[in-house]
Amino acid sequence: MSYQIGKDALNLQPTPRLAHTEYCSNERLKTAVTGLLPGDPELEREFYRLWDIDFIWSTSSPPVPWRERGRTTDMGHAEFLEGGTDWRLPTHCPFGSVEDVWAFDAVAEYGLEDHTDLVRYYEGLYQAAHRKYPEQVWTGGYYQTIFSGAIEAFGWDMLLLAASDAHRFARVLDSIYRYTLHQYEAWAQTGIEFFMCHDDMVWTQ
Repeated sequence: MSYQIGKDALNLQPTPRLAHTEYCSNERLKTAVTGLLPGDPELEREFYRLWDIDFIWSTSSPPVPWRERGRTTDMGHAEFLEGGTDWRLPTHCPFGSVEDVWAFDAVAEYGLEDHTDLVRYYEGLYQAAHRKYPEQVWTGGYYQTIFSGAIEAFGWDMLLLAASDAHRFARVLDSIYRYTLHQYEAWAQTGIEFFMCHDDMVWTQ
């Protein structure tokens, strides 16, 4: 494992071997590889050491989750882990009509954290991860960007209905952009070397 290899790979520089990363969520695999028991505080670090991991994919959320600050829609979770331990049914969408979505403003709904406090929060996450994984590149990052944020807020069905009016939906997406920008501006004042900007539009059906 090598911080330098991870850093060079991300900067598209030559490396003495292929850089390694792993998005593994399988705890049984990690325990089999390391010989450590589930819940052992050294499990992750030892797994990364044994598999020569150079880069840890990481994004973070605000200190107080959206679901505790305003309306969100849990679309559930498909089965990925063995035994279906990550399976989760969807919950009720709090947006009763597409008009509710068009009236939505992410900044008004969830509020903007104090900038100085937010910088301190993200810097704390980074420093803690850097101490725990000094031989890997750990990225700063943010998950609930434009469409990922819209999916978390409205769910897939309401998002698609709202997108039928491009002009009205653009104003909604702009509010999510403004909330996202606030997070990015805080991350930009931390000590991170790399930032993961996440967004996707995926579902099983």
